[in-house]
Amino acid sequence: MRIVIQRANTASVTINGNITAAFHGLGYVILLGIEATDTLDDVDWLVRKVAALRVFDDEHGIMNRSIIDIQGEHEGCDGNIIVVSQFTLFASYKKGNRPSWLRAASHDISIPLYEAFIQRLATAIGRPVGHGEFGADMKVALVNDGPVTITMDTKNKE
Repeated sequence: MRIVIQRANTASVTINGNITAAFHGLGYVILLGIEATDTLDDVDWLVRKVAALRVFDDEHGIMNRSIIDIQGEHEGCDGNIIVVSQFTLFASYKKGNRPSWLRAASHDISIPLYEAFIQRLATAIGRPVGHGEFGADMKVALVNDGPVTITMDTKNKE
């Protein structure tokens, strides 16, 4: 599994002209890519890392606080997270100019892992997690705060 986490101070996902998830205040937009070899162990590892990731400022202006630490402490922040499926994170671009998506998992693998990630992350942070719709044409809007953008890959746990 591969994710891109963007710290944001506002974000939304729109599908067919309808906003399906949104937040105002500090939070994360997480783009989640799943490949065929991923398992629930990968989900659990990423959930632990995301919930504990310390990229929010403490009282000294140092990135030392997690999404759990800041819940309710900043105006409009209740542990805001939106997760969006993003198979293009596994694009192969070595041959030619048209990316290949062969490493991205099929729907029968991806959907259960995507849903498990959302549910387990919500449990870990003690709040609902907004999300897009798997396979839908989504419009994702955000204001990246910092900017802070971090990538994680379960194949690089060490």
